[in-house]
Amino acid sequence: MRFPSPLKRGRLVRRYKRFLADVVLDDGQEITASCPNTGSMLGLCAPGSLVWLSENDSATRKCRYTWELIEDDLGRGRALVGINSGLPNRIVAEAIAAGEIAPLAGYASLKREQRYGANSRIDMLLEDEARGRAYVEVKNVHLSRQAGLAEFPDSVTERGARHLSELAAMVREGHRAVMLFLVQRGDTENFSVAGDIDPAYAAGLRAALDAGVEVLVYGCKLTPEAITVDRAIPLQLAASPSMPLSLSRQADNAVAGVASATKPLRAPRRGGKIAAPGRGS
Repeated sequence: MRFPSPLKRGRLVRRYKRFLADVVLDDGQEITASCPNTGSMLGLCAPGSLVWLSENDSATRKCRYTWELIEDDLGRGRALVGINSGLPNRIVAEAIAAGEIAPLAGYASLKREQRYGANSRIDMLLEDEARGRAYVEVKNVHLSRQAGLAEFPDSVTERGARHLSELAAMVREGHRAVMLFLVQRGDTENFSVAGDIDPAYAAGLRAALDAGVEVLVYGCKLTPEAITVDRAIPLQLAASPSMPLSLSRQADNAVAGVASATKPLRAPRRGGKIAAPGRGS
């Protein structure tokens, strides 16, 4: 996904009222930008941080600038982090269309925001006469509290837990269901659920895995010009705070990016748990 024009750089003054941020641009101009993120953005709101903004001079917009990227450093060098939670669906859709997410390639059609379940919309519905339907939910990931490890969520998400239950329901109906975490940072090699932040979501993900929901984790390459999917990332699930259960080795052996919490990895099947990623694996 390419930005319409190169982003403008500045330094963050503050984020406030959740959806607003004051920024001093490189030319000294202080502006207010929209912050397209409903989460806490834990660790990504430090005053003085370098940020990048997109610009839109439409007369209908309240804010001319939108906050897109921030620079973070957890001890391994500076890395760009994408904070716009409205972009992952577009990034993933483009990657699927380009064949860059192998487990989701080969479907005849891709539809966005389709109604399903009791009263919800799925981020992407893949359909194929021979393969049936695949319901794909996408979550934006930018939290990292330990070098190399990305985590989700950064705050309690009842909506996210509901999505997991709805995906499990699709599996019970005989469809394929996929939870895809898109890590918008270039400095992580592993992914885990932040169970200390939202225990209910961590339990929900385990239940979804047991029900047959697939989990895919992909990372991004980020620049002020574009954000693109570039690698699969192993999933790690913690059995307890003192005894981590790492699925990384199993995932590597299966050419992973998808993992089951309780069962060994096996070959892909419709409605099953494991699929092999493509580019970047």
